[in-house]
Amino acid sequence: MKYTGIVLLCTIFCACTKNKIETIAPPAPLPDGGTAAYRGVFYPTPGITVAGTVKVLKDTIPAQLLLDSFSISSGPDLKVYLSKNDYPSQFVNLGALLRFTGNSSYSIPVGTNLSDYNYVLIHCQQYNHLFAVAPLVK
Repeated sequence: MKYTGIVLLCTIFCACTKNKIETIAPPAPLPDGGTAAYRGVFYPTPGITVAGTVKVLKDTIPAQLLLDSFSISSGPDLKVYLSKNDYPSQFVNLGALLRFTGNSSYSIPVGTNLSDYNYVLIHCQQYNHLFAVAPLVK
């Protein structure tokens, strides 16, 4: 009898969970102005789905990297890198990926020589796994 009450109490508390509603922020508007110095299209690595384009605006202060019409498979600890190679070895970490779908922009540190960087990478820093690559062209 004593255990029946405990089981009943556990059942009530476990069954009374709130519905989790995930809200997704609307896509951020892309900055106006600036000249697209470089553009690229994302390509996935095996097992990943990605779509969208990237633009690097050089006439804004600071320069901006824009992800446009972007979508990617979800993953932990995804970062956006401006990279010298198509793998993460020499890169500038622009920060955490802001959203898995939609538009977003990232500031490029002042003093970064854009002509040195030929790729944009989406990389899982925690597990050192490359998700997507966008070769940049003028």
